[in-house]
Parts: sequence; structure tokens; C-alpha cells
Amino acid sequence: MKPTPSPLPDFSLRDVEEAMLVTAARAKDEAAVRELIRRLNPRLFRVARGILDTNADAEDAVQDAYLAAFTRLDQFRGESRFSTWLIRITINAARMRARATRLEEEHDTVVERDAADSAVVIFPGNGFEGSEAALGRSQISTMLEAAVAGLPAELRLVFLLHEVEGLGLLAIARTLSLNPITVRTRLYRARKRLRAELQARLMGGFQAIFPFDGARCAHMADRVIADLRRKEFFRK
Repeated sequence: MKPTPSPLPDFSLRDVEEAMLVTAARAKDEAAVRELIRRLNPRLFRVARGILDTNADAEDAVQDAYLAAFTRLDQFRGESRFSTWLIRITINAARMRARATRLEEEHDTVVERDAADSAVVIFPGNGFEGSEAALGRSQISTMLEAAVAGLPAELRLVFLLHEVEGLGLLAIARTLSLNPITVRTRLYRARKRLRAELQARLMGGFQAIFPFDGARCAHMADRVIADLRRKEFFRK
């Protein structure tokens, strides 16, 4: 009989390796679950936003992915990183939500879309910075988000995975179940559609787009924890 893993101490969670956090999450350690959510929120949100047209839908898809992952931890065999496994779940959740949205729109006689929701949203940054620096950062983020959000979904997702998450072509191909040549073509087309001067000016600044941190990050953790409690996930 395997011994039950001990919960991790709260004070060192930010320095704990992902695999140890997953082990603690299997033992129903709430602090470990929260730390995994905190670490993965930005990446998973960008992945979902690469598929879906609105920030609200992307957040819902990420929440769906977390619930699916944490309630099925017994299916995670550790053959890849937990984050990689969760990215695949997020992609599936986002695609299911995208299909549902398209079906709803096809059956609606009147479709009123909130332009403000599907447009670029500027989120507050962390900490204080001078007005000029804040304005410059805001303008850069707005231009980047507008350019990337204007890409077709299949190009946008590949672009975000490569430029923001730093995944290689083969890793993207495996994650999306695509031919590496297809991934390379989509990445080329995505770059071509972005303005050349924007790339030259802002190369390396793509990490600032589609942010998901601060209060929004904490709120996601609270929502997932509340749902897991309703499902009695933490009941030992």
C-alpha cells in the first residue's frame, strides 16, 4: 500500500518543482492546487485566447480545463510535463467552446456581439510606474494585441504558442496534432500578416499581450477551488 504524500509547506511553494506540486495536488493539497493555477494561468489563458474571440470565453475555457485536469489527476501518467498535459486539455476545452459558440450564432436570428468584449482589452499592470512609461507600455500592448487578435484563429494559436510560450515547431505540432510543415506554414503566414515595422519595433515584447495576472489570476484560483470543493475534490 502506497503511503499518502504529505502536504507541502506553504512558505516554499513558489520554489517547489512542478512535479512535487502535482504530487501534493494528488493528495488534495489546496495550496499546491492554487500554486499550479497561479503558475499556469498566463500560459493557459493565452492558449485559450488564441482559439476564442473573447477574453470571457477564454477564461471560461481555462476554468473548464482546470476542473477537468484536477478531477482526473489519476489519468495523468507523467509521460510529459503537467503543464503540457494541461495545455492539451485547454486546447480541447477552448475548441469545444468555440464550436458551441458557432452553433449558437448559426441558430440565432439576431446576434448582438459586444464589440468591447471581442476587442482588445487593456488590463492594469502590476505596481507603479511613471506616466510616460505607463503610457508607452499601454500603447505597445494595445498595438500588439490588436495585431495578434486580428489574425485568424488557426494562425493566432500557432503564433502565440511559438512567440509567447517559446514552444518549438515540433512541440507545437505534437500539441496540436499537426504536421510540422503545416505549423511552419501557419507561423510564416501569421508573421507575414503582421506589419513588418511592428515586428521590428517590438520583437521580444509579445510577452506583454493577453495578460492574466494580479487580481484576475487570484480570482481564477478562487473560482476553481470553489468548484473543486463542490465536487468534494478536497475530501480525504
